[in-house]
Amino acid sequence: MSVKKIDHIGIAVKDIEESLRFYSSSLGLELQCIEEMPDRGIRVAFIKVGESRIELLESISESSTIAKYIEKKGEGIHHLALNVESIEESMKIMKDQGFRLLSEQPEIGAGGTRIVFVHPKSSNGVLTELVEGNH
Repeated sequence: MSVKKIDHIGIAVKDIEESLRFYSSSLGLELQCIEEMPDRGIRVAFIKVGESRIELLESISESSTIAKYIEKKGEGIHHLALNVESIEESMKIMKDQGFRLLSEQPEIGAGGTRIVFVHPKSSNGVLTELVEGNH
């Protein structure tokens, strides 16, 4: 598997605009975009930090995974995303090594990227997202 870089760190937040006051206004980081993903019940904002990004995840549906996460654990780091050369090759390697993936096929992520999540019980408690493509 060829991991190219840390793509982003996903942070669950209650309110993207409120969170942007810290990241953009106070820290001076560049907001790249805000995207609504109604099929997942979330809204995301990407903030550029060098070659990587911070992804703010806000729930727009009470049944979304982010709403459930915040209800259970509160706001904070949700996942680590690694940019990979080939999502299919990465999935095969992970499966062959006994890691549990949260889907059998790549899904479409923000910005049209192709993604898959590795179950945190397979990756030392860290929800890990593999991302193919650039946002």
